[in-house]
Amino acid sequence: MPDLSLLAWAALALGAVTVGISKTAIPGAGVAVVLFAAVLPAKPSTAALLLLLILADVFAVVFYRRHADWTVLRRLIPPVLVGVVAGAVFMAHASDTLVGRVIAVILIGVITLGLVQRHRAARREQLAGEPAPPSRGAAAVQAGVYGGLGGFTTMVANAAGPIMSMYFLAARMPITVFLGTSAWFFFLVNVSKVPFSIGLGLFSRELLVMDLVLAPFVVLGAFGGRVIVKRMSRTFFEWSVIVLSILGALYLLLR
Repeated sequence: MPDLSLLAWAALALGAVTVGISKTAIPGAGVAVVLFAAVLPAKPSTAALLLLLILADVFAVVFYRRHADWTVLRRLIPPVLVGVVAGAVFMAHASDTLVGRVIAVILIGVITLGLVQRHRAARREQLAGEPAPPSRGAAAVQAGVYGGLGGFTTMVANAAGPIMSMYFLAARMPITVFLGTSAWFFFLVNVSKVPFSIGLGLFSRELLVMDLVLAPFVVLGAFGGRVIVKRMSRTFFEWSVIVLSILGALYLLLR
């Protein structure tokens, strides 16, 4: 068992609850990334969080499996795989500090881009009376950019949540479709990361024991999120995603 203070364990437990909620209600796993990174070194925190994310992904897939948009998912698979491989190579050579800074800069850039796109889409919708779907070429470019960055950041710091959330928000999905598509996406991506993490030597016996202790908090958060999502408006959902993403990015940049 890792030798941590009571405050550190409380932060990890809160992060585990947040992981569960983020998968079944409000995508805010970036908060968990921040909490785990505040207690553990960057690379071990990535490994410890990965298994908890997969556990939460299982619940999200069970809850929302029928709502996924597989057209979007198939479009994302190739660039995500490229990003995961690039992230594994980067982790093999980068320091903990550099990892945090790079992820923060990417997140801030993507969030800013997402907000600009949302503003432009809202203006077009206001003028035209209905949102215009992106062209096939534009959709492919968006999938390539967001998918590649998502794969890279999820491999390096389990921090693809804000990036992919902004991509799914731009697609104007209903909340349940958003959550279903996100559930399958992250379940498949996180499982694919396990061999890379093992190859990089990120797992240890202490971290596995710690995850066993924290697993019940993930389950609690997953079921709590299931209750929350039924009482949540779309506007609150979207702005919660944006605000949590910004806070997580700022922490990684300034810590």
